[in-house]
Amino acid sequence: MSRIKKVNKQTDNRFVNLYELEVEHRDGGTGAYFVASRVKQTEDLKLLSHNHQADGVAIYGVYGEKKDRIVLIRQYRYPIGDYIYEFPAGLVEPGEGLEETAIREMYEETGLEFVPRKASEAFTRPFYTTVGMTDECCGTVYGYCSGVPSNSHQEASEDIQVVLADREECKRILREENVALLCAYMLMHFIHSEGDPLDFLGEI
Repeated sequence: MSRIKKVNKQTDNRFVNLYELEVEHRDGGTGAYFVASRVKQTEDLKLLSHNHQADGVAIYGVYGEKKDRIVLIRQYRYPIGDYIYEFPAGLVEPGEGLEETAIREMYEETGLEFVPRKASEAFTRPFYTTVGMTDECCGTVYGYCSGVPSNSHQEASEDIQVVLADREECKRILREENVALLCAYMLMHFIHSEGDPLDFLGEI
């Protein structure tokens, strides 16, 4: 069985840090493995704490009286030097619940009001994002949006366009655009749904 022998913190940044792991492979060989994490202290790494609390939240927001559009953002991301389609999302603040975070982040990023829909924990609990390089995990909150899109509440560091996409536009986005993985999977679901796209939440 593989195991971690020692953890060495490499950076001291506000939002993300790099940790070097001294590891032993299942065949007895040793090596180094690097992990990015949102935590600031070594003891808070999930590999040590085994605390699977959500670092952030992704928001599946349905828009319109007919519930026939989905709220997306088209955001410039430095790691790819380009724009990419994503769900509105953000980090959970200390003492904040996932639904509180979702309401706040939706408003800040899009100017829209968000009303969460009750869902089983199987749909909302935190899941890992890119576990080959980070211990970050995010929960998903589902609900309904209303209002007029606005970027007036975005931070100066954010380059975000609000997109209210119907099913045909979602098909085009999947064919032609940069899309975050979680967003892509949920767009596939949205495209093939009928009626209220969130009715599946009652299935578990």
